[in-house]
Amino acid sequence: MSAPVTDMAAVPVDWARVRADFPLLERHVHGKPLVYFDNANTGQKPAAVIEAVDGYYRHFNANVSRAVHQLGSEATEAYEGARKRLARFLNVRADELVLCSGTTFAINLVAYSWALPRLKAGDTILVSRMEHHANIVPWQLVAARTGATIRVAEIHEDGTLDREALARAMTPDVKLLAITHVSNLLGTVNPVRELCREARRRGIVTVVDGSQAVPHRPVDLQAIGCDFYAFTGHKMCGPTGTGALWARREHLEAMPPFLGGGEMIREVSFDGTVFNDPPHRFEAGTPNIAGFVGLAAAVDYLDGIGMANIEAREADLLAYLTTALDAEPGVRILGRAPDKAAVVSFLVEGAHAHDLATLLDLEGVAVRSGQHCAHPLLQFYGVAATCRASPAFYNTHAEIDAFITALRKVRRLLG
Repeated sequence: MSAPVTDMAAVPVDWARVRADFPLLERHVHGKPLVYFDNANTGQKPAAVIEAVDGYYRHFNANVSRAVHQLGSEATEAYEGARKRLARFLNVRADELVLCSGTTFAINLVAYSWALPRLKAGDTILVSRMEHHANIVPWQLVAARTGATIRVAEIHEDGTLDREALARAMTPDVKLLAITHVSNLLGTVNPVRELCREARRRGIVTVVDGSQAVPHRPVDLQAIGCDFYAFTGHKMCGPTGTGALWARREHLEAMPPFLGGGEMIREVSFDGTVFNDPPHRFEAGTPNIAGFVGLAAAVDYLDGIGMANIEAREADLLAYLTTALDAEPGVRILGRAPDKAAVVSFLVEGAHAHDLATLLDLEGVAVRSGQHCAHPLLQFYGVAATCRASPAFYNTHAEIDAFITALRKVRRLLG
């Protein structure tokens, strides 16, 4: 296995020039310059990605793997090229990478094609308190159909995983560990390499949700050593409706198809069907070809900056934002893990999160409010909703200052 393309050492970057690559960041909202701090929800797209999608539709729009004409060949080459590009980015084999609509689909694929045929009454699925609903609900559905049970690995008040409790919870009945790489609410970065090593030692299969990790830090799946890893393209500067599931080859070869239809077959008769080899047996129907052309361009773009540079830049923005919020009276931040991504969920005394986000929007500041698809995690903290500010590498200190100014104005309005 060759080394991933992603660099591992930060070097100077002209961040103002990088920011200029994102057309939408020039927008004004309600007459105010846009401050986009909802990157944990979806990332903005550089011009290179927009142009790649436009170029596909303008120059070689055709279906993949179904035609021998020139356009079909070019579309297939671009689509399969995106698979290879993603594989290099993550340091895996291309034939271990199932292209799909994103993390939710990827985890459901594992749930229905791997877990459902194997789990039974008496088996346990272990999940952490900090999981996104996409890494909880599929396992509940599987448990309901198989008789398996769900066990929760708890966290500490600072948002870190209780690793001692997790180790104790890895009893012989546990067949699957589902864990997030980075929490979408707290920003906590879990030590997935160590967790997967411990699980493998005990014969537990691991599913890692990488949605909030792949866009923001170097990810080497060979080093992590999990069984399954899911991620979403639209959070990493790519188009919506893109993402992938990486799985160990032995799992893919043993898993039945999740969906049936065109492209995932080798031969069909009324007496039966011979399915295609993985990963194509899991890619029924016409895929989001233009989206994956754009995602390949996004990976090229991220690699051009360097994932280590992106990680360092966002760590700097996180530190600046946290310091600024800590200086504001009545502001409470959830999640103080020592290793944390640029996600800040916060509460303001006397203000409902939705009211706060609505009024911040009138000042041009886009933050997320609500439960962030993490209801069990908010129940742990005893709160109904939070605001979440999540800067990305193309954001600036000046935007954080503008956010704090807007926050002070909104607080005065709310009395």
